[in-house]
Amino acid sequence: MPTGEESEGGLDQLPRDPDHLRPPGVTDDEVTALGLLSEALETVEQARGHLYAFHQLSGRADRQLQDAVAALREAGRGNLAEEIARELVGRNVLPGRWTYQVVEEYDTGYWSVFRAAERTAREEIAEGRQHVYEAEMKAREQRERT
Repeated sequence: MPTGEESEGGLDQLPRDPDHLRPPGVTDDEVTALGLLSEALETVEQARGHLYAFHQLSGRADRQLQDAVAALREAGRGNLAEEIARELVGRNVLPGRWTYQVVEEYDTGYWSVFRAAERTAREEIAEGRQHVYEAEMKAREQRERT
């Protein structure tokens, strides 16, 4: 585990891929912090995926609801069909918002800001290099196997 100091042992202990090499002077603590920030961003990306799934599933449910309303009408239940249609078809999922608006607000108000913050930290600490922590973990684990 990182100790807060620069890694010792030279380039033979670092990954060979220049896109993932630790820049000179970057400490273990900084690499660990970037790794944690990257992990947090990955969780935000996963949440965003779930939000898009929510968006698509809600839209599918609305189309299925419309099919159910049509089937109720065909079954002679026009009053019930009209009541359900009036109450639910095209309804906002949140006050004043359909799911596409929720997705847009998440993207512009949170996801893009989070991505920018992670990128700024990488640029300031590691010359913009991604996954330095993971690349070093890979190199350590592969070295330990031999």
